[in-house]
Amino acid sequence: MDFDFLAFDGPLAQRGIGVIAPFDLALERELWRWVPMEVSLHLARTPYEPVPVSMEMARLVSDSHHLASATRDVLHVEPEVVAYLCTSGSFVNGVDYERSLTKAICDAGAPDAVTTSGALAEVLHQLDLHRVSVLTPYDADLTRALHDFLAELNVETVASDHLGLGGGIWKVSYRTIAERILAADHGEAEAIFVSCTNLPTYDLIEPLEAALGKPVLTANQLTMWACLRRMNLPIVGPGKWLRDVS
Repeated sequence: MDFDFLAFDGPLAQRGIGVIAPFDLALERELWRWVPMEVSLHLARTPYEPVPVSMEMARLVSDSHHLASATRDVLHVEPEVVAYLCTSGSFVNGVDYERSLTKAICDAGAPDAVTTSGALAEVLHQLDLHRVSVLTPYDADLTRALHDFLAELNVETVASDHLGLGGGIWKVSYRTIAERILAADHGEAEAIFVSCTNLPTYDLIEPLEAALGKPVLTANQLTMWACLRRMNLPIVGPGKWLRDVS
């Protein structure tokens, strides 16, 4: 039999990102849309906690011991960076605690680490943004904790809206999210930040940026940006600001 093995060159060499997600993440498919073909995402989850989305949950899912354990669960597939993919869990205890989470991940063996709120801080600095509007799916208390985190970064929240959800965040429709983003905009806001890695936003970013004339920053978007930046890989997906800082 004449068989050309050269026709089967490959597979494409993969480069990995470890992702530590809260137990309730339902948007794995959206995550994959943010990375190029050569990147694989290797997910681990924090332990289940029988509480609604709240300050309490944010603190439970950001326990550094859980993050260290989840990091070790993905190290055997050799990720180049490990991301803690949770906005509220990485902002709820302030800037210093966010930095301690990346240290805990690296101390557990990761070659590099990012968190969602840490990535937000990087983007705000890169774009020199000091006034933002905010939309969250959380209750008022958890949303105020985000305002406090931003204030620590010397970023003013000039307008804010929240959906008040205790669960099922991934089920919110694009229409509802778009309406609330538009309502949350403010003339003094230099950008809009949409919090929560479990809130679907991918297909809304480009049309809303075109309508508002300012960056629309979303949690999964900026987390994957921070990971790919550390891997020296091209950024994919919507968002004019991605092209501005990449």
